[in-house]
Amino acid sequence: MNHSAISSFIWGTADLLRSSYKQHEYGDIILPFTVMRRLDIVLTPTKQAVLEESEKEIPAALKQMKSFDEGVLRDKNLKKAAGQDFYNTSAFTMEDLVKDADNIKENITAYIDGFSPEIVDIMENFDIYSVINDLDKKGLLFQVTERFCKPDVDLSPESVSSADMGDIYEELIRKFSEASNETAGEHFSPRDGLALAARLAIAGTEDDIAKPNRIVKVCDPCAGTGGAISVFEDLVREINPHAHVIGFGQEINEQSYAIAKSDTILKGGNAANIVLGDTLGPENERLAGETFGYQISNPPYGVKWEKSKASVKAEHDELGFSGRFGAGLPRISDGQLLFVQHMVSKMRSPKEGGGRIAVFLNGSPLFTGAAESGESEIRRYLLEHDMVEAIVAMPNDFFFNTGIATYIWVITNNKSHKRQGKVQLINANGIFSKMRKSLGSKRKQFTDEQIEEIVGLYDAFEEADSKLSKVFTNDDFGYTTVTVERPLKDENGNPVTDRKGNPKPDSSLRDTENIPLGEDINTYFEREVLPYAPDAWIDRKKDKIGYEIPFTRYFYEYTPLRPSSEILVEIKELEASIAEQLQKAGL
Repeated sequence: MNHSAISSFIWGTADLLRSSYKQHEYGDIILPFTVMRRLDIVLTPTKQAVLEESEKEIPAALKQMKSFDEGVLRDKNLKKAAGQDFYNTSAFTMEDLVKDADNIKENITAYIDGFSPEIVDIMENFDIYSVINDLDKKGLLFQVTERFCKPDVDLSPESVSSADMGDIYEELIRKFSEASNETAGEHFSPRDGLALAARLAIAGTEDDIAKPNRIVKVCDPCAGTGGAISVFEDLVREINPHAHVIGFGQEINEQSYAIAKSDTILKGGNAANIVLGDTLGPENERLAGETFGYQISNPPYGVKWEKSKASVKAEHDELGFSGRFGAGLPRISDGQLLFVQHMVSKMRSPKEGGGRIAVFLNGSPLFTGAAESGESEIRRYLLEHDMVEAIVAMPNDFFFNTGIATYIWVITNNKSHKRQGKVQLINANGIFSKMRKSLGSKRKQFTDEQIEEIVGLYDAFEEADSKLSKVFTNDDFGYTTVTVERPLKDENGNPVTDRKGNPKPDSSLRDTENIPLGEDINTYFEREVLPYAPDAWIDRKKDKIGYEIPFTRYFYEYTPLRPSSEILVEIKELEASIAEQLQKAGL
């Protein structure tokens, strides 16, 4: 079965639930049963070997050893017997459960309890025991379990790859989110967008990835269901089938975390690398000490970071640049640039090869905030430390939950020589294919050829087509905000002076000018201000340095207005046409 057919089958479970549950509750049942069945299929071939191993006695000699840990040894032996990094020691498989309808609740509870600790954690984050109790009360537990055990639906990794299963999970989450008016974008990103982000993340490092026995670490601090990690892993293995990819992720949503962790286990990854918690809060920063060569993420757009405010502010104030948020704090209504700073703090050091980031952001981080605001100071830090390599404008209507403008920022602490001191802006807003059927707000997509086109623009690193690619220096985005004063005047129109004879400023006439960093302030003032206000002066004590990236302005194309004579002719023709139609109608 292809993934759309499997998705339809799983969604068909809603027919069983419709009279007993609300639409937004379907996911609480369907998602854990889907994961459970996928795990069950993997374990079934070695079930007997695991049961035999679980009954073995530990030799007395081993128990007497000081360093002996029975739990660790049993866990190791059971995983070996299962041929997986997880196991189930209960007497049941899911197919066994439906052979005893009268005791389904007790048996399925025992079945879940029999999983190894990693899987029990996954199931608990699905709140599976409450789900079972509720299904049992409503007389649906047996029917739902039986449906997922139908032999014509194969959810094994051999039949459904991790990438396809990820698409299925995410399609289901999107449907559940739409049913409850939630934002699916907090959970996942379109795979075509992730494919582009992964290509940009590894750009220029392909030869290094292709080296024998290469170990590649990737992290997504807003992991969702793990889609970005999976897409990146697949891309690396295309380049080097023998590369060892180690994926890490942190996720705040329990269900998404459970899915990402189960997918990691099924792929043979380390389940401990997928952690649950608030990435911004230091008390939940579960990957402390880890750094990464690559990071890909789609943090939530325009989401308040109020819950993390106390700990984030404390880290900023007390640790400064020794912590994650030394550059600045954005306004409380949008935490995107906090996630960017977190990712920057997790980059592998340049001495070890450096780190590369591809992160999705909306337009706000480009320009929000005046000089010396938190947002401007974060941009200043990134640009003055030469970390912003490229920014790619995505098509509108590209994401499932929003039609707004979005961008991929490519950030690194180890630029190639030709890119040092420079930033490339790529306008891919017009590169897309229309979808035959929209998915939520997503109406546009990338083909493989269009991804290659965008990556080609990046690789070329030139203004071959000014409509699509432009290259700037870091300083091009900086400016000095100067305060322009005008004299306070008395009733006779004479300037009012202080004790030293200097004119007092009139606060009602005070103004500011943003002067590009590359331009002499006095020259600008004499050219742009003094001709219109000869009595003005600059209070240089109030100078502020700011940075913004007015992406849209750089790619704006002026469309000349049509001549008024041409418009007038059209109006007269239209009036004549209307008069003729009215005459024919006898009006």
